[in-house]
Amino acid sequence: MFIIAEIAQAHEGSLGIAHSYIDALAETGVDAVKFQTHIAEAESSPYEPFRVKFSYEDDTRMEYWKRMEFTPEQWKGLKMHCEEKGMEFISSPFSIAAVDLLEEIGVRRYKIGSGEMRNFLMLKKIALTGKPIILSSGMSDWDELDETIGFLKPFGNQLSLLQCTTAYPTAPEQWNLQNLLKMKERYAIPVGFSDHSAGITAGLAATALGAEILEFHVVFDKKMFGPDAKASLNLEETAELVKGCRQINTSLGSYKDKNDVRAFGELKVMFGKSLSVNKDLKAGHTIIFEDLESKKPGDKGIPAGEFDRVVGKKLTRDKLKWDFIEDADLN
Repeated sequence: MFIIAEIAQAHEGSLGIAHSYIDALAETGVDAVKFQTHIAEAESSPYEPFRVKFSYEDDTRMEYWKRMEFTPEQWKGLKMHCEEKGMEFISSPFSIAAVDLLEEIGVRRYKIGSGEMRNFLMLKKIALTGKPIILSSGMSDWDELDETIGFLKPFGNQLSLLQCTTAYPTAPEQWNLQNLLKMKERYAIPVGFSDHSAGITAGLAATALGAEILEFHVVFDKKMFGPDAKASLNLEETAELVKGCRQINTSLGSYKDKNDVRAFGELKVMFGKSLSVNKDLKAGHTIIFEDLESKKPGDKGIPAGEFDRVVGKKLTRDKLKWDFIEDADLN
């Protein structure tokens, strides 16, 4: 499983905070750290209506994107830091200019946000790099997914698709985890889950259903400012989720034949039960069901599971209360 921790804009435009996230996430066991590369003039305009005046610091959404920018050299430094910590650097582009910047710093793959799934201009630019592409399905219906995947397949890139619900945070009835199986069957490509639930349960469930990629937002504290903070995990939850996912993957990859119980031989004797009598009985007594008890261990005389062949038999010798019954005791 490939686990991606998304910082997105949680760095608040601070290069120092961005590097701090990399250091912190290196302790959690994630495979990759994902940013978002915004070049305000190429991506937005002063007319962008969504979340205008949504912060104390920015008068317009475009100003917010401007504040989220880093220089090419700063992006190179972030990528180098990730790699020094043993994690892959990923960043989602939101313009062709951003793709050019990411190509300049040498990313290995591209993650496409759900709002860009029909941006075929940018998708072609990315497809022409020949690099793997991870697609997020959040805002797309099946017809739109068919169209986007159909558009990209002829380029020959390795494609992956994430089940995603564009709601922050998502409630359990919005996770739609069953789509993982439908996507796998429909497109025959690796599938995964992009999570905005603010907890670890959805990611663990997706892993158990066969997700090969898991992506989620991370913040130092969920009370921080930012559009994704309330739908994110903190660092402790991230480490717990990663540990759980690795354990689930190990379990799913280590099938053991249920018929092979050789390893339990000693335990089956230890916890097994043998037949005994629950009262003093004389030779010649005909054993009835009410005379019997089952006692550990399981290798003393007749197994408790075979009581039917004992009932109705006569004792050949006296038995004291709690004595085990052996075949030689029966006539």
